[in-house]
Amino acid sequence: MSINPQPMWIAFAGAKRIALGPPRDVASEVKAFVDTDSQDMVLIFDAVTSRPVELDLRRSVTEVLDRLPQTSVPAAEPAPHGAAGVPRAAGRPKLGVTAREVTLLPRHWEWLASQPGGASVALRKLVEHAMRANKQDDQIRRAREAAYKFMNAMAGNESGFEEAIRALFAGDHGRLVQAVANWPDDVRTHAVALAEAAAITRPERETAQPRA
Repeated sequence: MSINPQPMWIAFAGAKRIALGPPRDVASEVKAFVDTDSQDMVLIFDAVTSRPVELDLRRSVTEVLDRLPQTSVPAAEPAPHGAAGVPRAAGRPKLGVTAREVTLLPRHWEWLASQPGGASVALRKLVEHAMRANKQDDQIRRAREAAYKFMNAMAGNESGFEEAIRALFAGDHGRLVQAVANWPDDVRTHAVALAEAAAITRPERETAQPRA
Protein backbone atom coordinates (compact mmCIF):
# COMPACT_ATOMS: atom_id res chain seq x y z
CA MET A 1 0.00 0.00 0.00
CA SER A 2 1.42 3.39 -0.98
CA ILE A 3 1.38 6.25 1.51
CA ASN A 4 1.06 9.86 0.40
CA PRO A 5 3.75 12.10 1.89
CA GLN A 6 2.58 14.63 4.43
CA PRO A 7 1.98 18.03 2.83
CA MET A 8 4.33 20.87 3.70
CA TRP A 9 3.37 24.52 3.80
CA ILE A 10 5.52 27.65 3.78
CA ALA A 11 4.38 31.08 4.96
CA PHE A 12 5.77 34.55 4.33
CA ALA A 13 5.12 37.89 5.98
CA GLY A 14 6.14 40.31 3.29
CA ALA A 15 9.42 38.87 2.03
CA LYS A 16 10.33 37.14 5.32
CA ARG A 17 9.64 33.46 5.86
CA ILE A 18 7.77 32.96 9.14
CA ALA A 19 6.88 29.26 9.02
CA LEU A 20 7.70 26.03 7.22
CA GLY A 21 6.37 22.60 8.04
CA PRO A 22 3.22 20.48 8.27
CA PRO A 23 -0.05 22.38 7.70
CA ARG A 24 -1.20 22.39 11.33
CA ASP A 25 2.16 23.69 12.55
CA VAL A 26 2.29 26.42 9.92
CA ALA A 27 -1.32 27.45 10.55
CA SER A 28 -0.63 27.74 14.28
CA GLU A 29 2.53 29.82 13.73
CA VAL A 30 0.82 32.09 11.21
CA LYS A 31 -2.14 32.63 13.53
CA ALA A 32 0.23 33.55 16.40
CA PHE A 33 2.12 35.92 14.11
CA VAL A 34 -1.03 37.66 12.89
CA ASP A 35 -2.28 38.05 16.45
CA THR A 36 0.77 40.20 17.26
CA ASP A 37 -0.94 42.95 15.21
CA SER A 38 1.67 42.74 12.47
CA GLN A 39 0.74 44.82 9.43
CA ASP A 40 2.71 42.65 7.00
CA MET A 41 0.74 40.76 4.37
CA VAL A 42 0.93 37.03 5.03
CA LEU A 43 0.95 34.56 2.15
CA ILE A 44 0.88 30.78 2.58
CA PHE A 45 1.84 28.26 -0.09
CA ASP A 46 2.09 24.54 -0.50
CA ALA A 47 5.87 24.24 -0.25
CA VAL A 48 6.09 21.78 -3.15
CA THR A 49 3.40 22.84 -5.64
CA SER A 50 3.25 26.56 -4.69
CA ARG A 51 -0.53 26.32 -4.54
CA PRO A 52 -1.75 29.29 -2.45
CA VAL A 53 -3.45 28.40 0.83
CA GLU A 54 -6.35 30.45 2.16
CA LEU A 55 -7.04 30.55 5.92
CA ASP A 56 -9.60 32.59 7.83
CA LEU A 57 -7.27 33.98 10.49
CA ARG A 58 -10.01 36.04 12.13
CA ARG A 59 -11.11 32.92 13.98
CA SER A 60 -9.52 31.36 17.06
CA VAL A 61 -6.55 29.06 16.57
CA THR A 62 -8.75 26.07 17.36
CA GLU A 63 -11.25 27.08 14.70
CA VAL A 64 -8.49 27.75 12.19
CA LEU A 65 -7.06 24.26 12.76
CA ASP A 66 -10.50 22.68 12.56
CA ARG A 67 -11.09 24.36 9.19
CA LEU A 68 -7.85 23.60 7.38
CA PRO A 69 -8.41 23.04 3.64
CA GLN A 70 -9.23 19.42 2.94
CA THR A 71 -6.57 19.29 0.24
CA SER A 72 -3.94 19.72 2.96
CA VAL A 73 -4.67 16.25 4.31
CA PRO A 74 -3.21 13.20 2.52
CA ALA A 75 -6.00 11.34 0.78
CA ALA A 76 -6.90 8.06 2.39
CA GLU A 77 -6.71 5.06 0.11
CA PRO A 78 -9.90 3.08 -0.40
CA ALA A 79 -10.17 -0.22 1.41
CA PRO A 80 -9.15 -3.16 -0.77
CA HIS A 81 -11.93 -5.35 -2.11
CA GLY A 82 -12.68 -8.12 0.29
CA ALA A 83 -11.36 -6.22 3.34
CA ALA A 84 -13.18 -6.63 6.61
CA GLY A 85 -16.45 -4.73 6.67
CA VAL A 86 -16.46 -4.17 2.90
CA PRO A 87 -18.81 -6.52 1.00
CA ARG A 88 -17.36 -8.03 -2.14
CA ALA A 89 -19.68 -8.71 -5.03
CA ALA A 90 -19.53 -11.94 -6.97
CA GLY A 91 -17.90 -12.01 -10.38
CA ARG A 92 -14.89 -10.17 -11.78
CA PRO A 93 -13.16 -7.75 -9.37
CA LYS A 94 -13.68 -4.08 -10.04
CA LEU A 95 -10.67 -2.30 -11.52
CA GLY A 96 -11.70 1.23 -10.64
CA VAL A 97 -11.90 2.19 -14.31
CA THR A 98 -13.75 5.27 -15.52
CA ALA A 99 -15.68 5.34 -18.79
CA ARG A 100 -15.14 8.47 -20.91
CA GLU A 101 -15.42 9.34 -24.56
CA VAL A 102 -12.35 8.88 -26.75
CA THR A 103 -12.27 10.17 -30.32
CA LEU A 104 -10.00 8.34 -32.78
CA LEU A 105 -9.72 7.82 -36.50
CA PRO A 106 -11.19 4.61 -37.98
CA ARG A 107 -7.75 3.11 -38.55
CA HIS A 108 -6.93 3.67 -34.87
CA TRP A 109 -10.04 1.81 -33.78
CA GLU A 110 -9.24 -1.01 -36.20
CA TRP A 111 -5.75 -1.39 -34.78
CA LEU A 112 -6.99 -1.27 -31.19
CA ALA A 113 -9.69 -3.86 -31.86
CA SER A 114 -7.05 -6.24 -33.25
CA GLN A 115 -4.95 -6.11 -30.07
CA PRO A 116 -5.14 -8.84 -27.40
CA GLY A 117 -7.84 -7.90 -24.92
CA GLY A 118 -9.44 -5.38 -27.23
CA ALA A 119 -9.41 -1.59 -27.36
CA SER A 120 -9.70 -0.88 -23.62
CA VAL A 121 -6.80 -3.11 -22.64
CA ALA A 122 -4.62 -1.78 -25.45
CA LEU A 123 -5.37 1.84 -24.52
CA ARG A 124 -4.52 1.24 -20.87
CA LYS A 125 -1.21 -0.36 -21.86
CA LEU A 126 -0.37 2.56 -24.15
CA VAL A 127 -1.17 5.10 -21.43
CA GLU A 128 0.89 3.22 -18.83
CA HIS A 129 3.84 3.07 -21.23
CA ALA A 130 3.57 6.79 -21.99
CA MET A 131 3.36 7.61 -18.26
CA ARG A 132 6.55 5.67 -17.57
CA ALA A 133 8.35 7.07 -20.62
CA ASN A 134 7.41 10.68 -19.79
CA LYS A 135 7.76 10.47 -16.02
CA GLN A 136 10.87 12.64 -15.85
CA ASP A 137 9.47 15.20 -18.28
CA ASP A 138 6.26 15.41 -16.27
CA GLN A 139 8.20 15.90 -13.04
CA ILE A 140 10.25 18.69 -14.60
CA ARG A 141 7.12 20.37 -15.97
CA ARG A 142 5.41 20.29 -12.57
CA ALA A 143 8.54 21.58 -10.86
CA ARG A 144 8.82 24.47 -13.32
CA GLU A 145 5.16 25.35 -12.82
CA ALA A 146 5.61 25.36 -9.04
CA ALA A 147 8.72 27.55 -9.23
CA TYR A 148 7.04 29.96 -11.64
CA LYS A 149 3.91 30.32 -9.50
CA PHE A 150 5.96 31.11 -6.39
CA MET A 151 8.32 33.49 -8.16
CA ASN A 152 5.46 35.31 -9.85
CA ALA A 153 3.58 35.72 -6.56
CA MET A 154 6.54 36.74 -4.41
CA ALA A 155 9.04 38.35 -6.76
CA GLY A 156 7.12 39.61 -9.79
CA ASN A 157 8.39 43.13 -9.18
CA GLU A 158 11.97 42.20 -8.28
CA SER A 159 14.89 43.05 -10.54
CA GLY A 160 15.94 40.10 -12.66
CA PHE A 161 12.49 38.48 -12.55
CA GLU A 162 12.06 38.15 -16.31
CA GLU A 163 15.58 36.82 -16.76
CA ALA A 164 14.99 34.33 -13.94
CA ILE A 165 11.83 33.06 -15.61
CA ARG A 166 13.59 32.66 -18.95
CA ALA A 167 16.38 30.73 -17.23
CA LEU A 168 13.84 28.57 -15.38
CA PHE A 169 12.09 27.41 -18.55
CA ALA A 170 15.41 26.99 -20.33
CA GLY A 171 16.60 24.67 -17.57
CA ASP A 172 19.62 26.91 -16.93
CA HIS A 173 19.94 26.80 -13.16
CA GLY A 174 23.21 28.71 -13.01
CA ARG A 175 21.76 31.66 -14.92
CA LEU A 176 18.67 31.61 -12.70
CA VAL A 177 20.78 31.79 -9.54
CA GLN A 178 22.56 34.83 -10.93
CA ALA A 179 19.28 36.51 -11.89
CA VAL A 180 17.81 36.18 -8.37
CA ALA A 181 20.98 37.18 -6.51
CA ASN A 182 19.52 40.48 -5.29
CA TRP A 183 16.14 39.15 -4.21
CA PRO A 184 15.20 39.12 -0.50
CA ASP A 185 17.03 36.26 1.22
CA ASP A 186 14.07 34.03 2.14
CA VAL A 187 12.31 34.49 -1.18
CA ARG A 188 15.53 33.80 -3.09
CA THR A 189 16.28 30.67 -1.03
CA HIS A 190 12.89 29.09 -1.64
CA ALA A 191 12.80 30.09 -5.31
CA VAL A 192 16.21 28.51 -5.90
CA ALA A 193 15.17 25.36 -4.04
CA LEU A 194 12.07 25.01 -6.21
CA ALA A 195 14.03 25.71 -9.38
CA GLU A 196 16.62 23.05 -8.58
CA ALA A 197 13.99 20.37 -9.17
CA ALA A 198 13.28 21.86 -12.60
CA ALA A 199 16.90 22.19 -13.72
CA ILE A 200 17.99 20.23 -16.78
CA THR A 201 21.52 19.25 -17.72
CA ARG A 202 21.88 19.94 -21.41
CA PRO A 203 22.94 16.88 -23.44
CA GLU A 204 26.49 17.03 -24.77
CA ARG A 205 25.21 16.91 -28.33
CA GLU A 206 23.54 20.31 -27.82
CA THR A 207 26.74 21.97 -26.66
CA ALA A 208 29.28 20.20 -28.85
CA GLN A 209 31.03 22.32 -31.44
CA PRO A 210 30.35 21.41 -35.10
CA ARG A 211 33.14 19.60 -36.85
CA ALA A 212 35.26 21.55 -39.30
